[in-house]
Amino acid sequence: MNLAQILESWKNDPAVMDCVTCWRQSPAKEAVYGEWPGDLDPRIIKMLEGRGIRKPYSHQKEAMDLIRGGRDTVVVTPTASGKSLCYHIPVLDAVLRDPDARALYLFPTKALSADQATELYGMIEDLGADIKAFTYDGDTAVSARRAVRNAGNIVVTNPDMLHSGILPNHVKWVRLFENLKYVVIDEIHTYRGVFGSHLTNVVRRLKRICQFYGSDPVFVCCSATIANPLQLAQQITGRPMAMVDRSGAPVGQRDMVFYNPPVVNRQLGIRKSAVFQARMFASVLIANRVQTIVFTRSRLMVEVLLTYLKAIVRDPIGGTERVRGYRGGYLPLERRAIERGLKSGDVTGVVSTNALELGVDIGSLEACILCGYPGTIASTWQQAGRAGRRNSSSFMMLVANSSPMDQFIINHPEYFFEQSPEMALINPDNLYI
Repeated sequence: MNLAQILESWKNDPAVMDCVTCWRQSPAKEAVYGEWPGDLDPRIIKMLEGRGIRKPYSHQKEAMDLIRGGRDTVVVTPTASGKSLCYHIPVLDAVLRDPDARALYLFPTKALSADQATELYGMIEDLGADIKAFTYDGDTAVSARRAVRNAGNIVVTNPDMLHSGILPNHVKWVRLFENLKYVVIDEIHTYRGVFGSHLTNVVRRLKRICQFYGSDPVFVCCSATIANPLQLAQQITGRPMAMVDRSGAPVGQRDMVFYNPPVVNRQLGIRKSAVFQARMFASVLIANRVQTIVFTRSRLMVEVLLTYLKAIVRDPIGGTERVRGYRGGYLPLERRAIERGLKSGDVTGVVSTNALELGVDIGSLEACILCGYPGTIASTWQQAGRAGRRNSSSFMMLVANSSPMDQFIINHPEYFFEQSPEMALINPDNLYI
């Protein structure tokens, strides 16, 4: 059975529908395209066409025009809408025009920086140009660090390494700071609270050092859906920003289901285990080779659910590689192998913590099951967006547990669908920070 047939069978099953508190279907949306900037290096256009990108989406065109025009810009569009191209293209164009030009990319996690660096390396290779892009983090070999400092046109790093490894040693990074044209801060919605307040102070130091070396870089921020992306970007960078928030990317049809497990103890308000119910639905999807991701709230739940699902897909010789787990604590090589398996289709199901919530490219999953409410509306939309990333039809199910928060959300779906996502708040001037 394909996804549509599975959903139809669930709709016709009274045992399932008795527990469904909401079943919403959002329609598909066609893409809106723009044109490449007239003065863009033709080698970039040829490279993009070779990768199947004939025209930019309207938001990519708008962002490119602003960034290449020297405006500090924040791009706020849904998951898988091609935000990374908004900054890759202006950066590559600037380096092709001036081989001394430099750019600094900041990502909140190593997994995300590794994924984006891989995409960037592929584009540079297809371009056939002498552009040096390097990852500079705690895993970078000491012997390679001098080459990064001297020759890196594009340096991919994270806030911790910028704070402890780059800014205190700015005299070794003279070439970077003298020629810095762009600073990209991706996934800014993760920089809230104490973490975001610290980053803001790190960015203040970065700007002072740039000023000392005579450069004035353009800041480019990207964010998932939050209530105040423009305000947050302006607080972090300390500059007025232009905002691009009208996505031109296509969106496939999406079914969103809220499922409240049946009651097992009415006096205590206890319901059937959300893990058990999530396993039941995920088993059907994975058995029919519908690529599925299941999000859980803890590492322990990842391993419990993984054990159940591996038993279902075990082949005659005991192989269970079709279902994998993904969480902090796995070795980087293991995580990269899982990401490759998802892209290629060799992995049918993955059970993850919120480690896969950020914009790591994991291909075109069809279904997403949330085992328990993630805690915020923004995270729920971000996790749901992991399915249907290639404008195909997709399915998202939220399976509630017995906690008061889950029960409120599951019984008041209008609160979730009609409420704006949460605000990201920071206070960089807090004296303790």
